[in-house]
Amino acid sequence: MAEIVQQRIEERIPELEQLERVGLFTKKEVKSIIKRATALEYKLHRLIVNKEDFIAYIQYEINVLELIKKRRVHIHYQFKREEIEFPVIHRINSIFRRATNKWKDDVQLWLSHVAFCKKWATKGQISKVFSAMLAIHPDKPALWIMAAKSELEDRNSSESARHLFLRALRFHPNNKKVYQEYFRMELLHCEKLRKQKKELETAEMDLGEYEFSPEILSGKLAEVVYRDATGKIKDAEFVISLLNVAAIFDFTKELQDSILQDLQTNYTEDSLTWDFMAKRELEAPGAGEELQTAKGRASDINRREERCCQVYEEGVKSLNTEPMWSCYVAFCLERLKRKTNVQELKEQRQERLLGVLQRAHDSSLLKEDYYKKWLQILLSSEDPEGAASVAMAATQRYSQSVSAWSLSLRTLMQLGSGDMGRLFQDALTHVNPKESLPLWQLQVQWSAANQSPEETEAIFKRGLLSAVAAVAMEMKESYLDWSYSTGGYKKARKTFTSLQENRPLSKAFFTRMIQIEKEQETPKMNNLRDYYERALQEFGTTDDDLWLQYIQEELGPRGQPENCGKIHWRAMKFLEGENVERFTSKYTLLQTGHL
Repeated sequence: MAEIVQQRIEERIPELEQLERVGLFTKKEVKSIIKRATALEYKLHRLIVNKEDFIAYIQYEINVLELIKKRRVHIHYQFKREEIEFPVIHRINSIFRRATNKWKDDVQLWLSHVAFCKKWATKGQISKVFSAMLAIHPDKPALWIMAAKSELEDRNSSESARHLFLRALRFHPNNKKVYQEYFRMELLHCEKLRKQKKELETAEMDLGEYEFSPEILSGKLAEVVYRDATGKIKDAEFVISLLNVAAIFDFTKELQDSILQDLQTNYTEDSLTWDFMAKRELEAPGAGEELQTAKGRASDINRREERCCQVYEEGVKSLNTEPMWSCYVAFCLERLKRKTNVQELKEQRQERLLGVLQRAHDSSLLKEDYYKKWLQILLSSEDPEGAASVAMAATQRYSQSVSAWSLSLRTLMQLGSGDMGRLFQDALTHVNPKESLPLWQLQVQWSAANQSPEETEAIFKRGLLSAVAAVAMEMKESYLDWSYSTGGYKKARKTFTSLQENRPLSKAFFTRMIQIEKEQETPKMNNLRDYYERALQEFGTTDDDLWLQYIQEELGPRGQPENCGKIHWRAMKFLEGENVERFTSKYTLLQTGHL
């Protein structure tokens, strides 16, 4: 091992001598580099090597390169790069290769090597790194795309990029992203050729050996990619994504028309097609004279939006589905959100949206989320009757949805309309009991504000009987709070006593009663002990904090510190597993005054 390390250090001597000779590094710095490099080399030749050792060595060598670069600028010396930087770059590449050979699955390591090659202008090396990486990771489409882009951008080689995309498609024949980037690459290649031809013509040079095929210049290679892609991937969203790529380039009008024709012919059963075609109407040119005034611009915008809506209307006639109506509603919502100082345009947008929402609802094809938007608009427009009607309609359309019932019930509570008691019963009948907690909470909130204490108490008692543990426990806690707020301490204590044996129980139920006791002018320690003891019967095996709180209570002004030892002994006996260790460490902190 020592011989190999020594050999590697000796190989560095010519470059280090040059560094010293030209004044980039001092003799002392060169010695320091040799010492540090020797230590790093030894780490790479141990029987068990770590990836971190390779990374540390690479980082050190990159730091040396950066320092050389700064020193060159400082002393204005730009010669002998082949004798100074090149050996360092070669060594870093070598270390990267050793690391990636050992940790082949570490993609980040491969990408770090690529990043290094890009920064230090070793473009020829990038292709080799990508080639080695793809041989091991052919299952990752993103790496194929990255490699092809590198060939196109870093090495200016369209041919190599095309070759890589074709290889990628053998491994990923139905990958949308690979096809999208391949399509983009062919258009970029075409654009580059068109620029070259234009420059040559401008310079009035004889094209001679330069052959510019009219088919390639018009984007026929990209069209071939498009045909291949859409032959395998039948998806409107994918076709639209390719059309959007083509639209970036100013020479693709024929190709765009062809894709558009394809979209309208083969993908009319997809709502995204209609959505795309409708939104294209916004881009239609307007009348120039009208655009001079705010009102004229608003009128022009309204006409465009009307044209969009005509396409959506055709869409819902042809494709009467929830996604189609959702696209229509989403468009109208987006237009309403746009700011305008022209009140007439704002009113037209709102009227249009309300009409579409109503028709989608009438067709039973309005998404649940849109009922909330609908209600917000009606409430802000001060239309309580309409809001109440929509709230009821939402519960009929989504009778099993907790969120639909919550939204509707809150709206009706706000409006003060409807037989709320019956509606809450309907809601709890329709929804899954396991999801019903928000409705119970809402019902208690409404009853406390609008009904007699007896009626509210009856709701609590019904909730306590729920078979769903979460509901029963929440009702206990809320019942205790309500009892305290309406009847004071005596009622709260009576409620607690009646429920303390009624399972399921929560820790919060007991801690709330403890808190209520402490809020009294003269809290009774015996009562606090009873609450703690009852809580520990339920949670004493798993809750170390409860034991500590009990001990802290006894250490307080009302307690008896001599009881702490017994409580500690019982805690150690009752607690299980990791809770014992946690309790012990916290108890130690408590004794030393750190808790």
